[in-house]
Amino acid sequence: MLREGVATPLIKGNTHREQTDAVRPSPHPTPYYDVAMNSDKNHLADATSPYLLQHADNPVHWWPWCDEALALARAQDKPILLSIGYSACHWCHVMAHESFEDPATAEVMNALFVNIKVDREERPDLDKIYQTAHQLLAQRPGGWPLTVFLDPHDLVPFFAGTYFPPEPRHGLPSFVDLMRQIERAWREQREAIGEQNRSLQAALERLEPAGGDRVPPPERIEQAVTALLGHFDRQHGGIGSAPKFPHPNSLELLLRHGWRHDRPEARQAALFTLERMAEGGVFDQLGGGFYRYSVDERWEIPHFEKMLYDNGPLLALYADVWLADQRRPLFRHVCQRTAEWVMREMQLPDGGYCSSLDADSEGEEGRFYLWGRSEVAELLDDSEYEIFAARYGLDGPANFEGRWHLHVAASTDALAKRFDLSPREIRRHLRQARDRLMAAREQRVRPGRDDKILTSWNALMIHGMARAGRLLDQPDWLASAERALDYLRERHWQQGRLLATSRHGEARLPAYLDDHAYLIHAILELLAARWRSEDLDWARALAELLLQRFQDHERGGFYFTADDHEALPVRPRPFADEAIPSGNAIAAFALQRLGMLLGEPRYLQAAERTLAAAASKLEQAGWTCPGLLIALQEYHDPPETLVIRGAAAALTPWQRAASEKYNPWRQTFAIPEDAALPPSLAAKMGQPGKVLAYRCVGTRCEPPVEDPGTITD
Repeated sequence: MLREGVATPLIKGNTHREQTDAVRPSPHPTPYYDVAMNSDKNHLADATSPYLLQHADNPVHWWPWCDEALALARAQDKPILLSIGYSACHWCHVMAHESFEDPATAEVMNALFVNIKVDREERPDLDKIYQTAHQLLAQRPGGWPLTVFLDPHDLVPFFAGTYFPPEPRHGLPSFVDLMRQIERAWREQREAIGEQNRSLQAALERLEPAGGDRVPPPERIEQAVTALLGHFDRQHGGIGSAPKFPHPNSLELLLRHGWRHDRPEARQAALFTLERMAEGGVFDQLGGGFYRYSVDERWEIPHFEKMLYDNGPLLALYADVWLADQRRPLFRHVCQRTAEWVMREMQLPDGGYCSSLDADSEGEEGRFYLWGRSEVAELLDDSEYEIFAARYGLDGPANFEGRWHLHVAASTDALAKRFDLSPREIRRHLRQARDRLMAAREQRVRPGRDDKILTSWNALMIHGMARAGRLLDQPDWLASAERALDYLRERHWQQGRLLATSRHGEARLPAYLDDHAYLIHAILELLAARWRSEDLDWARALAELLLQRFQDHERGGFYFTADDHEALPVRPRPFADEAIPSGNAIAAFALQRLGMLLGEPRYLQAAERTLAAAASKLEQAGWTCPGLLIALQEYHDPPETLVIRGAAAALTPWQRAASEKYNPWRQTFAIPEDAALPPSLAAKMGQPGKVLAYRCVGTRCEPPVEDPGTITD
C-alpha cells in the first residue's frame, strides 16, 4: 500500500540491478506482428529488435507489447509479467540463462501470467513509466532487467523488481517462489491491489511538475554548479563515488559555467575528470570509444558494454575541451580514436549507427578486451614490451580476474626519462605496439552488436561527429555524420512523421520527444559545419511537430509521447537528465537556437515556457537537470548567431576564424550565396565578390562586417 506518497508492495523482495541512470487501444497498429490470440507459443520470432530475438527460442510464451497480448491478459484475467531489458545488458543475459531458458521456470510463467518482453531502447516510453513505478513500489532505484507485474485492466504495476535468481540467495527470493506469491496475491487480494494501483497512479501523476509562470533566475545555475562541486572527487575526478558514470551534461555545464563566470574550480573539475577518464580503463586504450561506466572510483575497471548514447556526447565534449585546454594532444587523441571506432565498428554501410556492443563475449564479461602478460610479450619485441607494460600497467598486479585491462599508468614524459628516449620516440613505440595488439584483438570472438538504428541515439552521434569534425577539421567525420542523417531522413521520415527505430532498413514505432529534439540539435550542428538548405527545412518541420504534437499547451514543456500515441497509465514530461539528456532540455536549447537563426518567436516562446515549467524542479534538484541549466544559461545570456554569406569557395577561412577559440555561446552558419532560404535568412545577403558576416546576439543584430579578423574572439 502507499505510505506518504511512496508505494509499499504487497509482495516484498530485494533487487539486484544493472546500473542506471483508463486504457484505450493504440491508434498505431502493431507493425510487425500479425498473430492469432494464442498464448501457447513464443511470438518474438518476427521481431526487429535484436534483444527480443535473443528470446525468440525461449520456452516462455513471450509476447511483444501489442494490443493482442493486452487483450489476451484481460480476457483471461491474468496478470502481465513484463520483462524490460536490452541486448547489451549483462544481468539481462544472466536472468535469461537462469530462468527464461529453463523449461521448469517457463512452465510456471506460462501457466500463471501473460508474459511480455520489451526492449527498453525501442520503447523508452514504457521503460520510463515502469522504472518510476518501480522506484515508488520498491523505494529504491530500478535498473535492468526490470521485472514488473501489471494489472491487465489498467496496466498499473502492483509489484516491481529487477533481477531475481533461480533459487534464494543474497536476500532475494527465487523467481519461481516470487511468481507463485504474486499470483496468489492476485487471486486473494484483488481489492487491496486495486486500492494500491489507484494510489500508485495518483503518485505517478503527482510526480509531474506543475507549470510555472516565470523562467527561473540565473542563480539556479550557480546553485547547481555548487552542488555538483560538492560531490566532486578531487582525487580521481568525476561526480560522486563508485560506480562512476561519465555524466557529460554535468561536465559540460561545469566547463561552460567556469569559463563564462570565472569559476576556475568548475572549469578545472571538468578538465580533470575528462583527463582521468581519457587515461583510465573506462576508455578503450586500443580501439577507442568509452565503456558504459567504471565500477571503481579510479576509472580503471569498466562495465564493458559500449553504448552509442555515451560516445556521441563525449565526442562533442572532448572536441570542446581540446579547444578550451590549448589544443591538448590527449583530448585530440581521444576524439580521433573514438571517431575511428564509431566509423569502423558502429556505422553500417547504409549510414546508420548501431546501438551498442555487449560487455560479454564467449560467455565472459570483458574477455574481448583483456590481456595476459605472456600474450602481449609474444606480440612485441623486448624494448617495446617494457615501454608498453610501463605505460598501460602490465608491470603491476593484474587488475581484472587474473588478467590486465589497459589503463594509462605512466605519462609519456615519465617514460621518456625512464627509458632515456625522447617523448616522440616513446609515442612511436607505443603506437606500433598498439597497432600490433589491435590486429591481434581483431582475431578474437567479438562481442555481440545491437545493430538496430535508433533515431535519438543516432542524433546524439551525428551531433558529436559533426561538432568534433568541424572543430578538429576532419572532413571524413563530417561525411559520416551526413550519411547517418541521410539514412534517417530516407528511412525514418515517412509521410511527414518521424519513426523511432529501424533494422535492416525496416523502420517502425512512432518517434518520441527525444527523437525530435535531438535531431533538431544534430541538424543545427551539421549545418554549422556545412550548409544544406534541405536540412534546415527538415529541422523546421521537426520543430513544428514538437509544437503541434508534443507540447503541453497548459503547463509548458513537452510530453515524452505525441498526442496520438498509445495511451499508457501516465504521459510523462521528463525534465531531469538520465543516462541521456532530458528531451525537454534539448528541445529548449535547440528551439532557442533555431528560433534565433530564423527569427521565429514561436520557437523562442516554446523554449521559454519549457524553462518556466521546470522552475520547481530546478529549485528543488537543479543539479539533476544540467541540460536544462545549459538552456537556461542561453536564455539569460543569449548566444551569438553568426551568419556568413558569400561564394561557397570563399567561406572556409571565415568558418575557421569563427572556430579558432573555445566559444560554445556562438553558432556560426556559412551559407553559400545561391542557397535557397526562408525570408528571414534570405535577407542576410552577400555582395558580389565579397563575404559578409551578420552578427546577432539574441534578438539584437549588428551591421554586417567584411573582415574575418573581427569574428575571431
